[in-house]
Amino acid sequence: MTTVTTLAAPTPSPLAPRLADAALLLVAVVWGTSYGVAKGALVFYPVLGFLAVRFGLTFVLLLPALLRASRAEQRDALAAGLPLGGLLMGIFVCETFGLALTQASNAAFLISLCVVFTPFAEWALLGQRPARAMFVFAGVSLVGAALLSGGLSGHWGWGDALMLAAAVLRAITVCQTSRLTRRRNAPVLALTAVQAGVIALGSVALALALPGGLPPLPGDAGFWLACIYLVVGCTVFAFVVQNWALRHSSPSRVGLLMGSEPAFGALFAVLWLGESLSIAGWAGGALIVAAALWTMLRRGATAPN
Repeated sequence: MTTVTTLAAPTPSPLAPRLADAALLLVAVVWGTSYGVAKGALVFYPVLGFLAVRFGLTFVLLLPALLRASRAEQRDALAAGLPLGGLLMGIFVCETFGLALTQASNAAFLISLCVVFTPFAEWALLGQRPARAMFVFAGVSLVGAALLSGGLSGHWGWGDALMLAAAVLRAITVCQTSRLTRRRNAPVLALTAVQAGVIALGSVALALALPGGLPPLPGDAGFWLACIYLVVGCTVFAFVVQNWALRHSSPSRVGLLMGSEPAFGALFAVLWLGESLSIAGWAGGALIVAAALWTMLRRGATAPN
């Protein structure tokens, strides 16, 4: 039995769309835990250095897959991975610095706007008008995000602008990933390796260009355990799943399912970090998860054309 590992599989399994939905929801769960873990790691090392370590380790882990690929597959991985890696670096830099410069509630709400931006980005960039139900689902998810985070509070600052930019870049990246990978025969692991390499090199270059450069790597075990978890779960697993799932789903569906991330992040904060959540917050989280599950159940009505 042959296992298909490329994004250009000619005869995808009929179960692939359902598996893609379930896998994306699992990614949202894993990513929901990433904020608390990353916040702990940033106690030991600055933002750009942390990103360089996280994605440098990812690149090393996936480099064998890139080297095993054929010349044609490597060319396709580079052609898609270089621009997508640049977009992803922009997302991570904006998100990480934005979190440090604004309130957590503002950050959670603003990044959730990706759910609303993605259908319009799909329409504008890919020429595909999403089904009406997708806009309804996105609206329900946005209301849930507002309840969960408490909405936008305080004055508008650079941190808020960076989080808004990250939300826009997320929507664009989902659409560009769909467009660039569907036309190329790039193995998922090889593509992810290229994306990680771009983020790692870009983070090092940016850090060295700024005053102070990078300090020596920390020796604390907590930092490296956090990095290992983020590399394996929140980077390798999440990127591979997203790159694969976009072969079987529309960008709007992917954006909405992964937009449930704040709800799972809040649940993780309550169960693992001991934080509290208001009744409105619980209601908002329930709305976000309900919108994601509703999307999965209505696949037939919202499948891509």
